Amino acid sequence: MTRRSAIGALGAAFAARAQELKPEIAAGPYSSAPESLQRYQVPDWFRDAKLGLWAHWGPQSAAEYGDWYARNMYIEGSRQYKYHVQRYGHPSKVGFKDVIPTWKAEHFDPEHLVGLYKKAGAKYFVSMGVHCDNFDMWNSTYHRWNAVKMGPKKDVVGLFRNAARNHGLRFGVTEHLWGSYNWLATNKGADKQGPYAGVPYDGNDPANWDLYHEPHPLAKQAWAEQGNEPVKWKHEWLTRIKDLVDQYHPDLLYTDGGIPFGEWGRSLVAHYYNQSLNWNRGMMDVVYTSKRKSDCEIGTCAFDVERGLVDAISPEPWQTDTCVGNWHYDVDAKYKTPKTVIDLLVDIVSRNGNMLLNFPLRSDGTLDDQEMSIVSELTRWMAINSEAIHGTRPWKIFGEGPGIVSNSANVSFNERLHKELTADDVRFTTKGDTLYAFSMGWSPRETVIAALAPSRNLYPATIHQVTLLGYSGSLKWTQNQDGLRIQMPERKVSEHAAVFKIV
Repeated sequence: MTRRSAIGALGAAFAARAQELKPEIAAGPYSSAPESLQRYQVPDWFRDAKLGLWAHWGPQSAAEYGDWYARNMYIEGSRQYKYHVQRYGHPSKVGFKDVIPTWKAEHFDPEHLVGLYKKAGAKYFVSMGVHCDNFDMWNSTYHRWNAVKMGPKKDVVGLFRNAARNHGLRFGVTEHLWGSYNWLATNKGADKQGPYAGVPYDGNDPANWDLYHEPHPLAKQAWAEQGNEPVKWKHEWLTRIKDLVDQYHPDLLYTDGGIPFGEWGRSLVAHYYNQSLNWNRGMMDVVYTSKRKSDCEIGTCAFDVERGLVDAISPEPWQTDTCVGNWHYDVDAKYKTPKTVIDLLVDIVSRNGNMLLNFPLRSDGTLDDQEMSIVSELTRWMAINSEAIHGTRPWKIFGEGPGIVSNSANVSFNERLHKELTADDVRFTTKGDTLYAFSMGWSPRETVIAALAPSRNLYPATIHQVTLLGYSGSLKWTQNQDGLRIQMPERKVSEHAAVFKIV
């Protein structure tokens, strides 16, 4: 047999073995059959939580130069390619594998961070589990490229989980791994011009293919199922994310996209749900999120919207995942203002949603001064107004005012279309018989809530009392055909949304 025919035979054997791989999941009532997963219901803790904070942090944070660093550093001429060549060297010699040891997390203090976030009103904390860079942030059983063996040499997921549990918060993890096979394929290229033209990038070295993946054609899209993902990759993805679930028992598992890979993805969801029943004496107590709305329309999971809001009150709880700046830390990032963060939180909660907000950590594991300022402002506002957020349910309408815009064509990434909310904008939540009305800016004289005009028939009971959270004095108010008219006190109780408690 010639060398070529021997290699061909070996490849055929591997392909045949791969076709034999099947999803294996924990025993229980849930299976990969769609109708099995449709019996799932979101637990009440998630409905009540409203605010989660997230550390989208890993070895790509080492450069402190923004999102998708491990991919873009191999794209000739890109901002991150130029930075990489200047700081580290050319990617034919110094690749992403060489960036990993520079991520040391030397000031990482998860107890301190989670404590700050709890004071800011978070009811759950989420750690990155693994990004598309194919680097596991936990003590991975099946992958040598992980944070315990390399980089900081710390079990980041485990340390964050312990801190969350110590502070009484629910704990979640995110997985972006499914997309890695095509997302990371740029490392197989080479420059097309300049002194390194034609010199292969370091991803062509077989010694590192367990990080960089084996060679395959570059996909047209970085972030979508291409149909070229081999069965052995789907099996590896499932095996590793099951390992993450089984070791750390997360209350929430976020997949960055829809449920991937058909039966393989549904098997992960079924495994997670069966394990929840095992961990919690038969009680379903976990949340799996998908960004594909059709995945979530009948049970199955909770809908997640990246950087966006749904148009109306959703009958089921949902989640926005967003960020104060860029997902990974970026020295050039422009941050949302505290007002924008609070406006988004209120707008999302009024529509029966939760906000999962990322504060990107610096390479050393700390927040910068601007981020600390945002956390502090959120903490001050929540100290006064959290009762109108946590444990609430939507009212008959989510709000009124000029800041309401229609985004029905595409809910993802629509937050940029939202206008800055003002005192003319009102949002509503309820808790039992109490109605909370958020005036989204401070009116110096009077606030008018048109929805509470008797002719609207939205508030059937007689209004007995109106108070302003954070204000100890009595308010003067009247209810007439214009709505509920409230005279404002001279002193501001907040620089941001003011909350009226109506009973």
